[in-house]
Amino acid sequence: MIEFTKMHGLGNDFALFDGRAHPLRLEAATITRLADRRRGIGFDQLVLVETSAVADARLRFFNADGSESGACGNGTRCAARWLAARSGQTRLRLEVGEAILAAEVHEDGTVTVDMPPPRFDWQAVPLAEVRDTLWLEGLAPGLPAGAAVSMGNPHLVFFLDDLAEVDAARVGAQLERHPLFPERVNVGFAQVLTPERMRLRVFERGVGLTPACGSGACAAMVTARRRGLVSERVRIILDGGELEIAWPDAGPVRMRGPAVTVYEGRLHPDVLGA
Repeated sequence: MIEFTKMHGLGNDFALFDGRAHPLRLEAATITRLADRRRGIGFDQLVLVETSAVADARLRFFNADGSESGACGNGTRCAARWLAARSGQTRLRLEVGEAILAAEVHEDGTVTVDMPPPRFDWQAVPLAEVRDTLWLEGLAPGLPAGAAVSMGNPHLVFFLDDLAEVDAARVGAQLERHPLFPERVNVGFAQVLTPERMRLRVFERGVGLTPACGSGACAAMVTARRRGLVSERVRIILDGGELEIAWPDAGPVRMRGPAVTVYEGRLHPDVLGA
């Protein structure tokens, strides 16, 4: 039977699978079946830990709909704590896509991860056409101009005076597949409370409205900083709790937040369709 660990970061939940000793090939249909909260494990994303020739481990992330995601902040923190518990290492180097991310597991159970430097060029996000990624007008009726950025995955962020102004689940679902974003997009709705505090809700592509999104928090912070709305260190308040994000206008985005183990289990062949 295949073993797994259920974890969460601020309610954004994951099933972690160890593919180092015995490589795993999970089809999209299998991942979707496992993500079902009544018939499977239930999770927002699946994290596959693999061997790496250049880091302590390689991480791959799969959304609940079976599609692969290029990055996941909360999932990276959970994987770092999972690896630390098994190796005794509190400082780790993790291969995610083309990036090597530094992670540190703290005594209080929180984890700091240096996420990749944000990319703002329209081709890097990517967009379907040349646009100013800091001011994207006319994407949805009643919404102000959005801002786009790649954090290893594509993000679109709207800054509102009051988050109650928007139905995040409905509008996020509409914008996830907007034709401007050929790889679909994560949609964030942010409210700047002070230069050091921000409220955020995120609709994740392939998942839906989630209690927290680490890469989404990074995206909201760096786009807010580009617009001159926040300082270089911000507390992001999500539905599931708070993250601390720091970015001094260049280089990696530093994220610190909790990573919690819920339980460990084994998959029965029935759920795999065997």
